[in-house]
Amino acid sequence: MDDNDALIEGTMTRIPANKFTKGTRSCLQNRHLLRENIRAAKRIIGNTMALQTAVWLEKLTRDFGFSIRGGDLQIVNSNWYVTHTGLLSLARRKRCFGIDVEAIDSLCDSAANRFVLKATVYPSKNSSGFVGYGDADPSNVSFLVHGAEMRVAETRAVNRALRKAYGIGICSVEEIGSFAEPPQSSREPKKLPPQPSNGNGNNGSPKVRDRLCQLIRQHQLDPNLVKAYATDFCGVKALRDATREQVETFVMQLADWAEKDRSALLCQLNSYIGQKEGAA
Repeated sequence: MDDNDALIEGTMTRIPANKFTKGTRSCLQNRHLLRENIRAAKRIIGNTMALQTAVWLEKLTRDFGFSIRGGDLQIVNSNWYVTHTGLLSLARRKRCFGIDVEAIDSLCDSAANRFVLKATVYPSKNSSGFVGYGDADPSNVSFLVHGAEMRVAETRAVNRALRKAYGIGICSVEEIGSFAEPPQSSREPKKLPPQPSNGNGNNGSPKVRDRLCQLIRQHQLDPNLVKAYATDFCGVKALRDATREQVETFVMQLADWAEKDRSALLCQLNSYIGQKEGAA
């Protein structure tokens, strides 16, 4: 039994079977999902996982059926966050009756791209509703989505209302906004060392592949998701069909994005979760 399996067993042996869900079949399904989530988390954050991180993952799996592979959860700075995808999937499983969204006109300023929206979630037909507010403006969203502040505010409002309706205590990744961006003077992508034209020179410069691997390790990215993103970015069916210039451009883009807004990059990478088996 490796460390990963020991961690799974150590987490699960503390929890009676009936704490997952009622019914043997549901219990086994949740145990299988927990094992899958632990392994997926290990691929993302490395071979070691803090006990508290594993305990939280067990709770989120048991109580809500969230799946890392399905894009329901993300880990940022050692903390778990639920995603918009995960919340909508939970609402569908719970047969949510409806969601209403409206703008708070008195707090919106379209000229400044500042919006505040109100969402009301009705878990059942007779529910009085759970309300959540979401705001967005250029100062609290990634520079990559400037111009789409209204849609970001809507997503945040819906996420907050859904979290209230279903008793989810952790924040959603879309609500945390953008990490602090570097000053304007440093917004230009960092220049990478020059490379020989055939990529195999021995002048001491690292290969593009080596630099890509370094970025993946440094920022704790899933290599399969990065590969799927690179294939899409280069517009090819297989990464081996991309030109050197295309791969160079992708590596610069990845390095710049990872440094400026890792959270947004993780969201982008997780959109390829369903494709990574084919890209591997």
